[in-house]
Amino acid sequence: MLERYRTVRNAGQKEIVIKKSRFIGHVRPVEHEEEAVAFIEEIKKLHWNATHNCSAYMIGERDEIQKQSDDGEPSGTAGKPILEVIRNQGLKNVVIVVTRYFGGIMLGAGGLIRAYTDGAVAAIEAGEAITRVLHREVFVELDYTWLGKVENELRNRGIRMGDTDFTDKVKLTCLPVDGESEDFKLWMTDITQGQSLITEGNQLYFIEGE
Repeated sequence: MLERYRTVRNAGQKEIVIKKSRFIGHVRPVEHEEEAVAFIEEIKKLHWNATHNCSAYMIGERDEIQKQSDDGEPSGTAGKPILEVIRNQGLKNVVIVVTRYFGGIMLGAGGLIRAYTDGAVAAIEAGEAITRVLHREVFVELDYTWLGKVENELRNRGIRMGDTDFTDKVKLTCLPVDGESEDFKLWMTDITQGQSLITEGNQLYFIEGE
């Protein structure tokens, strides 16, 4: 799994008007190609009377899946610019559809490329680009006598925290960045003088800065 990657927070859409043509950019985060295809079909059904519904998506840790569609626009003037926006913004696991309602004024190849580029950028703005960072659950079980010291150390170090269970002992759910989890376990062992039980859990993604 990637330690970090950029994507969009959620589905979104935004409309822009260029020389009387309406361009509506739609975006959604996706994990699998089937989701991307389903989203494209959903937009096509919603905007069945549009002149074009052009699209592109990029999926996979190494961007293994990259597809684009001009949907009737001149070759290379719609799907490719949309895909280039995804690539240039460093996004992964994203699908974008730019819907066009023709306004009566021809834009030419260069104008179409700029328009679909702007439509894709508008869609990403609506979906809000974020960075997802991979963390690792590390469970730290210790006596109550250690709780104050450990909590203070965790706050000072800025470690993300999950739930805390209070039974006969305290079980803290710590969420260090995955690549730092081994160093974190050594550090925790050191500050508790080896008097804590440390186990690992799942890998989880969280949004950077939140």
